[in-house]
Amino acid sequence: MPTLGFLKKKRAKEDRPDPSSSQPTSPVTPITPTSARTFESNSLTTIPTQSTVATSIGSLSHPTARASQETPASAGGGPQMNSSAVHQAAPYGLQHTPSPAHTGTPQSLPSINNLINLPQTDGHYGAPPSQHQAQTSEARVTKGKYSLGDFDLLRTLGTGSFGRVHLVQSKHNQRFYAIKVLKKAQVVKMKQVEHTNDERRMLGEVKHPFLITLWGTFQDPRNLYMVMDFVEGGELFSLLRKSGRFPNPVAKFYAAEVTLALEYLHSRNIIYRDLKPENLLLDRHGHLKITDFGFAKRVPDKTWTLCGTPDYLAPEVVSNKGYNKSVDWWSLGILIYEMLCGYTPFWDSGSPMKIYENILRGKVKYPAYVHPDAQNLLELLITPDLTKRLGNLFGGSQDVKNHPWFSEVTWDRLSRKDIDAPYTPPVKAGAGDASQFDRYPEETEKYGQSGSDEYGSLFPDF
Repeated sequence: MPTLGFLKKKRAKEDRPDPSSSQPTSPVTPITPTSARTFESNSLTTIPTQSTVATSIGSLSHPTARASQETPASAGGGPQMNSSAVHQAAPYGLQHTPSPAHTGTPQSLPSINNLINLPQTDGHYGAPPSQHQAQTSEARVTKGKYSLGDFDLLRTLGTGSFGRVHLVQSKHNQRFYAIKVLKKAQVVKMKQVEHTNDERRMLGEVKHPFLITLWGTFQDPRNLYMVMDFVEGGELFSLLRKSGRFPNPVAKFYAAEVTLALEYLHSRNIIYRDLKPENLLLDRHGHLKITDFGFAKRVPDKTWTLCGTPDYLAPEVVSNKGYNKSVDWWSLGILIYEMLCGYTPFWDSGSPMKIYENILRGKVKYPAYVHPDAQNLLELLITPDLTKRLGNLFGGSQDVKNHPWFSEVTWDRLSRKDIDAPYTPPVKAGAGDASQFDRYPEETEKYGQSGSDEYGSLFPDF
């Protein structure tokens, strides 16, 4: 059996996180020059391997993109999906548009070879974070803090039906950020006003090591702007598809970080509702950041909206029953299954209705290579019986963390990112390295134009 030592290993002094990544500063906070220190290649931890790890994605009978969908639950019958509310997976929660430049597999994209033989990185430490960076349970002030004049726009990281994400550099501290630009007219046309406001509201209230940080928002007559972390390592989805599936310890590491993030959100009565590899970004050290809070919602008791990605929907959502935080724990089970197997348990020819039928049928087949402890956890998460689903019982998230599959995890160290990640993305730290993202045509419309603001009143929090 592969060693699981990395789940308890403390980060070496020479490999401590760069403050500009794990503890970024506000875009308008100037930095104080410091002497740079580089990582040593021998401080990196390689992923334990298994003989069953797939090295090719060609044999996967699974789509390379999934749609997040939403529609109010109908009073009866099967769920009806609203095609106008579909967004495909893309970095930072934009509806995905395939990159014209993506005609093959770039050498810089992660692969199973990278997992086994980690590439060297040229990371540099930035200045320490400013005093106001300390985590707090109070809502952060994020409205109207910045303007386009605070940033230099460098390149596009992703595009979608109603916006795009740009890599930008702050003119004040020279650090790199991501700005999500949403066209107001398109948001209104696609009936995404509520979700856009929810995403802005939820991101403004949360602060956690494994959640994307929203630094601020602003708007002009045509667009909405959200200033967020630039997470250099790209999507976990890309790494998973390139690798085929993950070894047991690797899936465990990522699942543990997601568990801590869900525990934090649920402690604030926030349901995430769109957990999937496409919404998990890797920072330069290989730790996760959950992004795309378009379906996140504060729910103290129950809600009935049908939303999310078909493969990941819990049976109580599909059957139009009221639901609560339990749906996120179901989705965690689906995520773990997909990381271990390379496909989701209920996928069927990509047809949402067939997927829903399989979910309600509830039969899950476990390949022989799935570790017994992992299978036991999955059986306790992917269960329609809410009286048995871990995370939804009296012990809450602690029941999940105490499961034998997670016995090697030192949770307090992991929450501090004091454990080396099993994979380090091949990016140059602190240099705005966007090599893990596809190339897209740049925006031709100039931002910041004046004119009448027809929809401004619909987005008061921006």
